[in-house]
Amino acid sequence: MVETDRRPVERIDADILVAGGGAAGVAAAVTAARSGASVVLVERYGFCGGGAVAGLSGTICGLYEATDRMERAPQKVVFGFVDDFIAEMEKRGGLTDPIRYGKTWTRVHDPLIWREAADTLLSDAGVRVIYHAEILAALCEGQVLEGALLSTVTGRLEIRAKTCVDATGDGALSAMAGLETYMGDGHTVQNPTMVFRMLNADLDKFQHTYGSDSIMPVEVSELIAKADGNGYSLPRRKIWIFPTTRPSELMCNCTRIVGEDGRELNATLWRDFSEAELQGRRQVREYARFFRDTLAGCENTVVNDTGVQVGVRQTRQVRGRATLTNADVVTGAKFADGIARSPWPIELHSGDKPRVEWLLEDWYEIPFGCFVPPASEGLLTAGRCLSAEHEAVASARVTAQCFSYGHAIGHAATIAARDRVSVHAIDGRDVRLLLNQDGAGLGN
Repeated sequence: MVETDRRPVERIDADILVAGGGAAGVAAAVTAARSGASVVLVERYGFCGGGAVAGLSGTICGLYEATDRMERAPQKVVFGFVDDFIAEMEKRGGLTDPIRYGKTWTRVHDPLIWREAADTLLSDAGVRVIYHAEILAALCEGQVLEGALLSTVTGRLEIRAKTCVDATGDGALSAMAGLETYMGDGHTVQNPTMVFRMLNADLDKFQHTYGSDSIMPVEVSELIAKADGNGYSLPRRKIWIFPTTRPSELMCNCTRIVGEDGRELNATLWRDFSEAELQGRRQVREYARFFRDTLAGCENTVVNDTGVQVGVRQTRQVRGRATLTNADVVTGAKFADGIARSPWPIELHSGDKPRVEWLLEDWYEIPFGCFVPPASEGLLTAGRCLSAEHEAVASARVTAQCFSYGHAIGHAATIAARDRVSVHAIDGRDVRLLLNQDGAGLGN
């Protein structure tokens, strides 16, 4: 048997190739294009958004400090490209005001408007976007990554670029290039989740009964525990439910998806990824039925949407010349080459219930080296595949920070392509300076 594809191979040349259209990829592509680079962004779906849209995670987390003084107004500490995106969302009515999430706040977005905001920013910046494109292979010359080979509906497409950005979330381009990657805690990663939305909720009744915190109170966890195994299958006790921008709609982060044999599923394994989709949809129906039967304000609710794919928290990470440690997160570490800050807690979703560890009225910074693989030229990473320890990435992977990573790496990729310098010659302090000129407010 001979593998055959006789369709012609097209070629596109660019300064920068961005692989992946999630928050980090959009930010990197727009930032680089605004800086004068020719940029191609490739995305496997027909829209941008990554986990925020395809996975329906639904919130911009990581903007605000956590505090025990909840009477205090939300203190926003993350700025820069994320503000441009927020402005596009707000213009279209696609973003809620800050909503309580335990000791901090988050903002819920409309996934359709997220796509439109991304389209607008990419188009206005002059980014060439290629949707419905799957990466087949990395194009390497020795240790130098020179682009990627794509599969499209037309045929194969070769993208040649001076600098590449792996914003795939899974570190897919880096893995194809043979770079060092690793996963989780002894190869065990945080379980995926199928997020869903329900219409016809009586929001006043719901919030009067359970309060304004999107992390549901103990009484709801107790109801779930009592029902599990008694007519329902409800493996997760601690759940999060958010009002959205749409009337009578609730967004539900409730499922805990594991394999039939009880193992944590890994979305880089095709068997696990497929099983997660099946298990996720089953759990959605169980939780939705339980809500209708049990929770105040949910008596008439119907499921109106689930993620296009199961939500993925953690898969491959790409080893960088620096690694964000667990201690960096819990002590609020700051770095001279810090290119992003995060006030978000460590969220661990394995085990019987999620565990949250708060950093109160402070933030930590993520150094530039977490996005620079030491064994390759022509490649930078951006997004949740950053070099970080298991618990640290449980904090550093969220949406606001991914916007910040893309903002920084967009500048770094432009420097490398424009000045024809090694990515290893770029000083993170110079990138920090450029970010501050864009309003990131990282300080000197």
